[in-house]
Amino acid sequence: MNLPSFLWLWKMAAWSMGLSVLAYLMLAVTGVLMFRMRTSQQFPFISLLMGRNTGVRSLHNLMGISMVILVLLLLAIGIVGTLGHFGSLGHSSHLVSGLIVVALVLLSAFSAGQISSTKPWARPLHIGVNIILFVGFIWVSLTGWTVVQKYLP
Repeated sequence: MNLPSFLWLWKMAAWSMGLSVLAYLMLAVTGVLMFRMRTSQQFPFISLLMGRNTGVRSLHNLMGISMVILVLLLLAIGIVGTLGHFGSLGHSSHLVSGLIVVALVLLSAFSAGQISSTKPWARPLHIGVNIILFVGFIWVSLTGWTVVQKYLP
């Protein structure tokens, strides 16, 4: 195919990936903070400032929604860019790692929406999936780096 340069698309992917990792880190921090606030009284001053966990929970939810959007954007960029450049998918293990990360992020979002006192399975699932997601982000970053090398002149 004689298509224009996809450099702008790869820049968008790089920013999206960087922001996804930042969102993941912020989710980890706010998640640990919510856990500590829920299980102990070590942070009474934060509870007073944030209204007993609601501010931290709102930030956590906002970051979670942002990460879902960014990861779906990355999926779209990867599909469009790969099809545009190669004409087909499946040229590296990045497709597999990317699809697994997308599935983990969606499973994490689903389980987050299920967390309640009537569904005790949801919180451990959410936390476990996010621990696995850490490894997934490393894997997709490494395979993504090899893909980037194919597009550089």
